[in-house]
Amino acid sequence: MRFNRSLFALALMFAAGYVVGQFSRADLAAQGSGQKVFELRTYYTLPGKLPDLQTRFRNHTTKLFEAHGMTNIGYWVPQDEPAHSNTLIYVIAHESREAAKKNWAAFGADPEWQKVRDASEVNGKILEKAPESVYMDATDYSKIK
Repeated sequence: MRFNRSLFALALMFAAGYVVGQFSRADLAAQGSGQKVFELRTYYTLPGKLPDLQTRFRNHTTKLFEAHGMTNIGYWVPQDEPAHSNTLIYVIAHESREAAKKNWAAFGADPEWQKVRDASEVNGKILEKAPESVYMDATDYSKIK
């Protein structure tokens, strides 16, 4: 069965609506009065490297995202093969599209991130190709804004 990114992205958005229950409305509102921009990112790893990527995210990346103004919404792996063994999909939020650009620039220049990335790739590169990114606006009927 071929992995269908569109259907998976739709499922993620339903899941993100569910996950928002973990955040209070006050928490989300306190992050800014403008409408947030959400970013759906998909990573494809080289064979056998998904555990290395997950370890990097679990132990370092999510904390560094927060330090650089990004809000972690959720992280998923597909249930079906072949994507299950090499795909990580997540949603983060930024204050705005311009903020996203600044957040990513600061994150990429962070010496701690560079050290973590290099250490995690000591036995070879993790990613098969550059991550895919889609910026999204919440609809007026979305529970998360």
